[in-house]
Amino acid sequence: MTRPTAGPPHILGQTGLGCIAGAVALPPDGPGWQAVRLSRNRNWGHPALVESVRDLAGRARAQGLPTLWIGDLGQPRGGPMPYGHSSHQAGLDADIWLDLSPKPAMTSAAREDVVVPSLVLPDGTGIDPARWTPGHATLIRLAAELPGIDRIFVNPAIKRELCRGAAGAPWLRRVRPWRGHDSHMHLRLRCPPGQPDCRDQAPPPAGDGCDASLDWWLTPEARQPAPRGPGPAPRLPTACRAVLEAR
Repeated sequence: MTRPTAGPPHILGQTGLGCIAGAVALPPDGPGWQAVRLSRNRNWGHPALVESVRDLAGRARAQGLPTLWIGDLGQPRGGPMPYGHSSHQAGLDADIWLDLSPKPAMTSAAREDVVVPSLVLPDGTGIDPARWTPGHATLIRLAAELPGIDRIFVNPAIKRELCRGAAGAPWLRRVRPWRGHDSHMHLRLRCPPGQPDCRDQAPPPAGDGCDASLDWWLTPEARQPAPRGPGPAPRLPTACRAVLEAR
């Protein structure tokens, strides 16, 4: 579906298996941000998510950081995407590109083919010192300190670099290692108030995450996991059918 349903926002299910009614769009441009790859029509989410992206862009500007490129949020009604993500289904996820170069105002068409280099070495063992800057750490911290944030996914090498500079900081608990995520970070909100059918995932473990669990993510076993066989097809919440089929 190319448009959201009318009415107030209503999240059904969870970020990895859900949908959303009443989603709103992040505008293509705003103070401190430009949304990219708009042809995908994935700039939709719960109003709290759109406000969080706006808030992050404003906080980044206040810290002297350049305009942010905003990647995928979700589809107009959430639900599984045909490619690119297994989450981003309930209007609570957003990708923020970790490109801190100055950016001129660009047309929507010019933003279709943006290329952001990896901040991680090719072997995945650490950050690329030629590309990583203190500004990257600042941006990730600002995101992790946003109200309503559940967690931020970054590459394990990026998490380790953050641990080197800010071990013990409370916000590091919300920065979680995950494969990929070497040129963007993935924001995820908790279920907003007034959403009884939204399902949060378990909160991050206590502590800053700069421990043996992070060491595992940097092992060959974690970086190159064995393929898993097919499992049963996931089933969306039954109520999502009405959302996805509404005219």
